Amino acid sequence: MPRFTIIVPSHGVAGRLSQALDSVLAQSFGDLELIPVCDAPDTPAAAVAAGYAERDSRVTPVHSPPAGGLSGARNSGMRAATGAYLLFLDGDDVLVPGALARLAARLAGTGDVDVLYFEHERVPWWEGRAANPAAARLRGTPRGAFAPTEAPALTGVALPAWSAAWRRAFVTEARLRFPDGHFTDLGWSGLAGIAAERIAVLRSVVVRHRLRRQGGRLNLPGAHHHELLDQAELVLVRALAAGLPAERARPLFEQVFEAVLRTAARPRRLPSGHRAFFRRAGWLHRTYRPAGFRMPGGSLGVQHRLLAAGAYTAFRALRGANRTAARAAGRLPRPRPALTRLRYALDLRRPLDENLAVYCAYWGRGYSCNPAAIHATARQLAPWLRSVFLVAPGQEHTVPGDVEHAVIGSRRYWQVLARAKYLVNNANFAEGVVKRRGSVHLQTQHGTPLKKMGVDQSTYPVVAARTGSFTKLLGRVDRWDFNLSANRHSTQTWERAFPGSYEALEYGYPRNDVYYTASAHDVVRARRGLGVPDGSTAVLYAPTHRDHHTGFEPGLDLEAFCEAAGENVVVLLRAHYFYDRGVLAGSGRVIDVTAHRSVEDVCLAADALVTDYSSIMFDYANLDRPIVVYADDWEVYRETRGVYFDLPAEPPGPVARTPEELARIFREGAHRSPEAKRLRARFRSRFCEFDDGLAAERVVRRVFLGQPPQSLPPLIPLAERLPAPAATAFVRS
Repeated sequence: MPRFTIIVPSHGVAGRLSQALDSVLAQSFGDLELIPVCDAPDTPAAAVAAGYAERDSRVTPVHSPPAGGLSGARNSGMRAATGAYLLFLDGDDVLVPGALARLAARLAGTGDVDVLYFEHERVPWWEGRAANPAAARLRGTPRGAFAPTEAPALTGVALPAWSAAWRRAFVTEARLRFPDGHFTDLGWSGLAGIAAERIAVLRSVVVRHRLRRQGGRLNLPGAHHHELLDQAELVLVRALAAGLPAERARPLFEQVFEAVLRTAARPRRLPSGHRAFFRRAGWLHRTYRPAGFRMPGGSLGVQHRLLAAGAYTAFRALRGANRTAARAAGRLPRPRPALTRLRYALDLRRPLDENLAVYCAYWGRGYSCNPAAIHATARQLAPWLRSVFLVAPGQEHTVPGDVEHAVIGSRRYWQVLARAKYLVNNANFAEGVVKRRGSVHLQTQHGTPLKKMGVDQSTYPVVAARTGSFTKLLGRVDRWDFNLSANRHSTQTWERAFPGSYEALEYGYPRNDVYYTASAHDVVRARRGLGVPDGSTAVLYAPTHRDHHTGFEPGLDLEAFCEAAGENVVVLLRAHYFYDRGVLAGSGRVIDVTAHRSVEDVCLAADALVTDYSSIMFDYANLDRPIVVYADDWEVYRETRGVYFDLPAEPPGPVARTPEELARIFREGAHRSPEAKRLRARFRSRFCEFDDGLAAERVVRRVFLGQPPQSLPPLIPLAERLPAPAATAFVRS
């Protein structure tokens, strides 16, 4: 049997689960069993866990229904466990390096104990110093193994379940399981502490607990706080039945009520039923208070006395403060000097327009990308909605004549933003835009991330300097209700890069629908519209932006490439959208399509794609046409921008490092070889996961029509999808 079984519930933490699992499998002490617990086989977390199980026989995923919650997941993991000691790790936490070796050495010195408590770090999600709250609880305990009476203050109640190793035989003999409901750690740790006969302490950090940006789930307002009293009563009843001596019963009682009073003193945690909570807590205090219990001193003692006396009004007067004025002051943005912004504040007081939807793409650069595709589908499926597209000054001409628009910064712009029920953007709305109660914000994103995004950019100085305030960025993230994803890689990346409470929609990118709905006629139309000569092979060259460059640098002599690649080759140059007015005058066999409004048309027209690290490769892969990666400065880009995976090691096709290699790939046909097709198929299975031509319909039905997920069009398997045909026959050979 393995020495340790580490059980990792993974609900809602797919984005960080791999870090938790890596921290276990990278331990120098390898005699372990790792059990990730997932909601269902088809969830993002289950896919992550399955991948680890394929690579390491020590990983055994199990499934627990979401309705079972954290307690159900941990109990499912325990039923599958075979290790001598159980450890519990939240899916977004990690074991510190060398942790298991220190645990094993400590147990070798103490012999088998029922519970081995250890220290942990609570790490702020973003910045600040880590705290070690367990250190004070464990200070002054005996050096070796000891009976609970030798350290009666160590009840376990004040420590989470993941701050100890639990002997599995003891857990089985004591018939311990995690109690149902919220605050299950209090119930488990209290019951285990009462039952344990031999314990020990390791004065060393084992778990690094990463605090969520949204705060702990248990601290959020809601009726679930009443369940705290269920767990408290469970522990107090067991303590009474066990006949604990007074020296153990008193600290147990006091620590249970530390938790109870934290909630009683915060009425905001209970939007309703706070008086009922106080009344029941007082009854528990009077019923299970140990004989001879002395009230603590100071303010805490006053709270104990008022609770025991049922003096609710006096308790509120002591602890409460009227926060109504402060909350009201924070609801609206500070008035701006401009008249339009003052009017905006007034418009925010008017009712939402339930039939108004506002769209924006690329900070107002025009009618494009996912917002435009969603808008077009919404006109068909929800024609009663009034839709307004936001554009920057000077970009009005990019909006079709039959699409209503508003210029960013204008009076109308602020008016529709204040009143709209639905707000759709592939970037972010302006800083001063308020998320109104009842409004629905859909973040569509505008690509699959290879480069680091959001708060993940913080450790890359060049990028961080351009990004600006991460605090303001996260304030914008807090407005999102839905966040769109084209693949599970993106889902997990967004969870880390943009931590928020939004719902992930794994529906695909609406802008990519056209790659499955376009016909051969559409492809020909697109080529002629761009000026591609008949019979030529059109290679789309789409380099990404370099944060360490001050302007556009092609990185490749395109005329020379055409000469070396073949006599029929022409290049469609598509620079990053930062340079959307074009970067060079078309000459000879190079056509600058940077300023063309539809990148989808450009992709349809191209027979092959050459890119460095642009996210266009993930979209173009839907067409199942050749892709070549030109990675002449990969090491520099990786170090200055940061990336999520090693593109040259997992490419969508051949990789070239020099202009000569790139030209030779096309001249000799390596871009359409069996190996190139194999690489592309693997890439498509990973990154074209949810793109099947029905993404826009799913979004409209879910977000605008409110239809449940199970009623949406099912995903078409990748093997059954039919991409738009290419213009030249060789790309299918």
